[in-house]
Amino acid sequence: MFSALTLSWNFIGGFTGYPSFSTAAFFGLGSYAGALAQNAGVPMLLAWLLATAFVALFAAGLGAIILRLKGHYFAIGSIGVVEATRLVVASWGSFTGGGDGLNVAFMSGGPDAIARTFLAAMSAIMLAVFVVTVAVDRSRFGFGLRCIQQNEDAAGMVGVNTTAYKVAAYILSALFCGTVGAAYASWTGYIDPNESFSVLMTIKVPVMCLLGGAGTVFGPVVGAAAFILLEEFFWANFLDYNRAILGAVIVVLIFFLPGGLLNMPYRDIASRIAGRLLPRKAVA
Repeated sequence: MFSALTLSWNFIGGFTGYPSFSTAAFFGLGSYAGALAQNAGVPMLLAWLLATAFVALFAAGLGAIILRLKGHYFAIGSIGVVEATRLVVASWGSFTGGGDGLNVAFMSGGPDAIARTFLAAMSAIMLAVFVVTVAVDRSRFGFGLRCIQQNEDAAGMVGVNTTAYKVAAYILSALFCGTVGAAYASWTGYIDPNESFSVLMTIKVPVMCLLGGAGTVFGPVVGAAAFILLEEFFWANFLDYNRAILGAVIVVLIFFLPGGLLNMPYRDIASRIAGRLLPRKAVA
């Protein structure tokens, strides 16, 4: 799940260089849209597609407005989007269930069969996002996004439609989050505003991408896997201080490895280690 979310964030945060913190808003809207559609009698897969389309439309409208902001102003605005959507969903009790949450129609079958089904579904979604990432990375569109990341004003001067490119990247970063949210709602059978629009998710996803290597194809997947492994390790061994230790480790990694794990100078590190371990040749 987090690999798909991190790959999605990479379109706007990695390729384009806009520090978005609105992942939880798209995830939450997707989960509620999918849940409401299923409860209305729509088949599960069709409900996921409808949720994806709804989130994409929402991102298109929102992106045309919020992408006028840049830098930390954009980051703060995207955090505000998460809180605003959470408050709307939480206060609209007659439609969304409000703070009490919403039950979702469960799949028929045993727990093992259901778990395998949703593992396959999440894997398929992640693979779809990965394929789109590869396509964007090798396309003129991806080149335009990187131009915006390097210098947006210069990109506009050489013919890149910066507004359209940014909105398109924002939509790409949102629609798959909506799909993941809808699938997650179907899997758990229950959603509520605090979990669906979690601030922790808003922070986790960009950190995962930066940890692996933002703007790369494999970096988001590597970062998500590394983050989860670190989180599980510290949770199992340092229960009382796991959040603090994990946060400190991640801060150190990001500061000392600004390019992420994929951009580490592995050859230089290996040669230095080998130089210290292997006996030096006698100087003639």
